[in-house]
Amino acid sequence: MELPVMPPVKPMLAKLAARIPAGMQYEAKWDGFRAIVFRDGDETEIGSRTGKSLKRYFPELDAALRENLPERCVLDGEIVIAQDGRLQFEALQQRIHPAESRVRLLAERTPASFIAFDALALGDESLMDTPLTERRRSLVEALRDARDPVFVAPATEDEELARQWFDQFEGAGLDGVVAKRLDSPYRPDERIMVKVKHERTADCVLAGLRPHKSGEGVGSLLLGLYDDAGTLQHVGVCASFTMSRRRELMSELEPLRMETPEGHPWAHWQREEAHAESRMPGAPSRWTGTKDLSWLPLRPERVCEVAYDHMEGDRFRHTTQFRRWRPDRDPRSCTYAQLEEPVSYDLRRMLTGADDTA
Repeated sequence: MELPVMPPVKPMLAKLAARIPAGMQYEAKWDGFRAIVFRDGDETEIGSRTGKSLKRYFPELDAALRENLPERCVLDGEIVIAQDGRLQFEALQQRIHPAESRVRLLAERTPASFIAFDALALGDESLMDTPLTERRRSLVEALRDARDPVFVAPATEDEELARQWFDQFEGAGLDGVVAKRLDSPYRPDERIMVKVKHERTADCVLAGLRPHKSGEGVGSLLLGLYDDAGTLQHVGVCASFTMSRRRELMSELEPLRMETPEGHPWAHWQREEAHAESRMPGAPSRWTGTKDLSWLPLRPERVCEVAYDHMEGDRFRHTTQFRRWRPDRDPRSCTYAQLEEPVSYDLRRMLTGADDTA
């Protein structure tokens, strides 16, 4: 492979903002694996956000990239998996598996797509210093004949349309909106884009904690919600605290500590086999394959309000943000019923303009 921009390349990043800024190019914020794709004839490479190769985990994309991309190019985009008109991040995570046979089976069952939103190089020309507006035109022209599973991400300079996307596209499993300066060059690993994400709040039961890796204080709070059967389900964690606050929390929560997990709703977590097909804390990491079964059960008597962006199935997609304690709330009243459900939106309409009733 010999291209004007060679791997590894770290992608350009975004900083968080509370509202959509004016006078920029707007795109949906995809909920997938960020990927820099390189093609030089029959050779392809897929680089991750950290620069490591993702190619072995998505064998079905190799042929698709060679069929749909220009002969020589470097493109920035996102690898996603869509099912029933929505992005499914959990299905994407399952691809990070050491067994090639498992990866190939999943590639057949849940094939991935590549959505391109920037061009770093075309032919023998690097576009890294080219303004975004010109890179966008080049990208659209280069992929004008591309077909499923390779797409060009929709983009607009209409701020009002971007606001509509922010509301509508969440129903298809997207994260929010990304804004880019029209005159900006491509700057790897620099936060010169802007991202605006959805944020909601929920009152959750505090039912456990994991110690911080330093050995001092709380690493994360384990959160639960009651389902319709009255079972406390693990829904995610809250983990962003200063070191001083981590130490304070450990002391503050000491009265809730249980000597043993006996009688706790999540007592079965202590059995390693319970983690085989679960996303509960202590399950093997998709990235490292290692386990950490250490957690401290707390009597599920305290309620905290947390901020979250969106749900993935019955759990929070990302780590939540602690907002406040809710001493006025009965833990048993913390159910899934409080969660806002975004209006459904078929991903096909966004990518292809197809009628979602077709």
